[in-house]
Amino acid sequence: MLDKNRPYSRLEIDKVFNKVKATMHAEALVRGKAKGLGNALYQDIYTGKTLIGGDDYAYDHIRSAEAIHSKYKAILTDEQIAQVVNCPENVGTTLASINISKGKKNMEDWLSNSNNISNYNIDLNLTKVNLKNADKGIERKANELK
Repeated sequence: MLDKNRPYSRLEIDKVFNKVKATMHAEALVRGKAKGLGNALYQDIYTGKTLIGGDDYAYDHIRSAEAIHSKYKAILTDEQIAQVVNCPENVGTTLASINISKGKKNMEDWLSNSNNISNYNIDLNLTKVNLKNADKGIERKANELK
């Protein structure tokens, strides 16, 4: 029986997140080599700009791990929630400054501050597409695990 009141913990989430980040990095290195670079090559999920290994970027959960845990803790184990949180549609790369600024905030709340959009050169259309894809991926993965 699952404890629907259990506290949020990142232990299982981080185990899976570390594996996802390693896979993403390996794929980015392949992309970088294909472009003649010796570094990893990413696209920022919020700005659309190219990020190259050595840039100050971070891996980001588009929808926060804590929010997903809260939503599914009554029906999924922590191990299952870790898989949902780290589904491919919910993990991307962005500038570390955006990741830090966003923190655990819901992306829509963070975007409601127009200074964030202008200060970080956010591509609203790209961000909305990535949010929609993250929501679909999270729901798909949760349904697979129920």
